Parts: sequence; structure tokens; C-alpha cells
Amino acid sequence: MKPVVAIVGRVNVGKSSLFNRLTQSRIAIVEAEPGVTRDRIYADAEWDGRVFTLVDTGGMEFGSKENIREMTIRQAELAIGDADLVLMVVDAREGLSPSDPEVAEVLRRSSKPVLLVANKADTLEIEQQVGEFYSLGLGDPLPVSAEHGLGIGDLLEAIVQRLPAPDGEEEEGPGVRVAVVGRPNVGKSSLVNALLGQDRVIVSDIPGTTRDAIDTELVKDGRRYVLVDTAGLRRKARITSPVERYGVIRTLKAVDRAHICLILIDAVEGLTEQDQRIAGYVHEAGRGAALVVNKWDLVEKDEKSAPRFEEKLRQGLAFMPYAPVLFISAKTGQRLPRVMETIDEIARSQTAEVPTNKLTDLVKEAMVINPPRADKGRRLKVHLVNQAAVRPPTFIFLVNDPELVHYSYHRYLENQIRDRYDYSGTPLRFVFRAKDRKG
Repeated sequence: MKPVVAIVGRVNVGKSSLFNRLTQSRIAIVEAEPGVTRDRIYADAEWDGRVFTLVDTGGMEFGSKENIREMTIRQAELAIGDADLVLMVVDAREGLSPSDPEVAEVLRRSSKPVLLVANKADTLEIEQQVGEFYSLGLGDPLPVSAEHGLGIGDLLEAIVQRLPAPDGEEEEGPGVRVAVVGRPNVGKSSLVNALLGQDRVIVSDIPGTTRDAIDTELVKDGRRYVLVDTAGLRRKARITSPVERYGVIRTLKAVDRAHICLILIDAVEGLTEQDQRIAGYVHEAGRGAALVVNKWDLVEKDEKSAPRFEEKLRQGLAFMPYAPVLFISAKTGQRLPRVMETIDEIARSQTAEVPTNKLTDLVKEAMVINPPRADKGRRLKVHLVNQAAVRPPTFIFLVNDPELVHYSYHRYLENQIRDRYDYSGTPLRFVFRAKDRKG
């Protein structure tokens, strides 16, 4: 599971600029006006092989009676509570502010590990003046300039050193981990309870990694599963509670810890933009997935209702055509056994392995039937195909030139492999590498 690093500080110290620099993106809005960032923004960063989730927060401005300021502080406090490491950002150019000690006090109460980052240290003179921040009692200030990239490598090195050690046992733990994800009120809890309550299953509680989530172990027909709770995610316009806002990170954690995700969709409301966002993260994370249409008992339907609904799902979630679609009712138990059957099928697909010779022969046959187009007189050649990993199944293609692999031909080769082997419910990862000419 990826650790979480929260960026906090008073207004206008350059938190969003630092966020963009560390994630090598332009996700966060950067303006000179204080308080631009109010909701939390998150993205992954990587250094020295370690990947972590970075969270940008709004400026903590104390003493203000504005409700939005109070909500912003609450957001930052929630980010601190769920973080493995906190970066407190101060303004080296302006020096110590009356708000900085108040932010530092919040961090001391949290007992979370903290790195003090003195941003805007654009010159040697400013860098030599950061000593006044020692009074905050948070250790040595690290001078950086997010705008110019100065000191960023040292900061990333310090972050990685402070992150918790990778938990190898978590990945290799017993059973298949299944996260039930979706918007609020789509029936996630009802589905979990229904799955736990059937056929006299054995149930035991396993402490979760988030404050209010508990993983539940399930043993059924001699097979072990862990059902992972998630927080419901709704559209930003409908979010009213700070606690609910922070459900984003908790859901991402649950997805990262899972092998398979059941993406619940409300049969009455249909596919929403938020459903697409959740499904997109599951796909990008390489997790197995099933699209579970819940509350099917509440829909007025005929013999064509299910095909029409599935067609809309396929159109809206075109990036995951591999995900099976189930129509269920967690309340009535309609088609509930099919959920566990699908989990087992996806688990087998995720861990299936195909010998190199069979993969290579299959791809070469497919290329004879439908040769790739030539590009400036050069044509793609595949020398060898090897499956390098599972969960998700990952294939290494040794080719004459990776630049000759067009997206459409990539999709064609994937379809050929899926037609021959059962990879239902799991994404496939293709890596194209140039063959070493010396070899």
C-alpha cells in the first residue's frame, strides 16, 4: 500500500507549487492570491523506487470566523490524521509568521512525523536565514525553491527516508482482498453484510489501516477472502462534510490494498461521472474489477433492460471492456451467489500464467493474419513475448523498435491474447522493449 504524505502550512507559502514540483505535474492551481486551494488534491510521486501519495491542502488560517476557513483547517487536520508523514511548509522569503507556530502546534498534537520545508529559498542569502524556523521545534528546516526546483532532490530523499518500510507481508497475506467501492448509498454495506451472512461463513475482524475501516475475513468453501471497507465518494457539489471529503484518500488506500474491486453502480441512477472516476482509478491501479449493478429489483424492466443498461456501461467505461457486469440486489439476495463466483473467476484470471513459447507463437500468428502498417519503410517485428508478472498479468514484448507500436495495434494484440486465454476481469499490461542487438 502506498504511504500518504500531506503538505500543510499557512496560506500562500507555496504548498501547491511544491505539490506540482514533487508530482511533476500541474494538477494544483497556483495563484498569488492566498487561499486558492481549499479542497484536498492528491497525486502520486516517486523517488528512488518508492511511490507515495501526496496530498495538497488549503492554507491553515487561524482566528478567522469565516466558515470556509474553518472548513479548510478541518480538511488539513483530516489530511494530517491519515498521513504517514507531514510536510509543514513555511515561507523562507517572508520569515516566521504568527500563524506558523499555530500550525506547528497542531502537528505536535498529532504525533505524526514532520519535515519542516522552508520554501522560496531562491537565493543563498535567503537560504542562510532559515535558522529562525528552529523555534517551531520541528527539527532542521530544509531550504527549497519549488518554483526553481532548488533542493527538491534533497527533500525527496528525506521524505523517502521517513516513510514507513514497505510491508511485504501485506501483499502476500492470506486470501483474496476484495474492495467494495462506489458512491454513497449504492449499497456497499448491504452487499458486504449479505456476502458475510450466507452459507454459515466464518467471520473474524482484522484491524484496518484507516481510522474507521475494518477489513473482514471471510472463509467460504475452504477459500479465504478479505472484504475491504471503503468510504463512499460523491460529486464535489454534493459534499457537505469534511469527513466525507477525506473519503477520497481512504478509498484510494482500499483500492491499493485490494486484488479485486467490486465497483457498485446504482441501477436506478445509472452510470455517473463519479462512477467513471472511481472505475478509472481501479483500472490505472491494475486491479481486477467487476461492475456490480445493485438495486436491480427496483428497476421496471423487460427482457431488454439488462442489455441496454450494459451497453451504456460499456460506452461510459470503454477503458475497461474486460470487466464483467453483474445485475444484483443485495437487499433481496438476487444473483448474490454470482458475486462470489465472479470473484473466484477474476482471481484465477489475475494469476494465470502462459508459457513464453505459446505467447510468442500466438503473437506471431496474429501478425501474419493482420500485419502492422509500415512507418517510413520500417515495420514492427516481435522477437519474443514473455509474461513477467501477475496481478495484473504483465507481458514483455521484445521488438525491433518500440516506437513502431501504434496504439491500435497494441489493442489488436491484446484482443488476440484475450481471445485465446481467459483474462476476464483483469487489465493486461504490455511493455515493449527493444531487443539488444548484441544478443
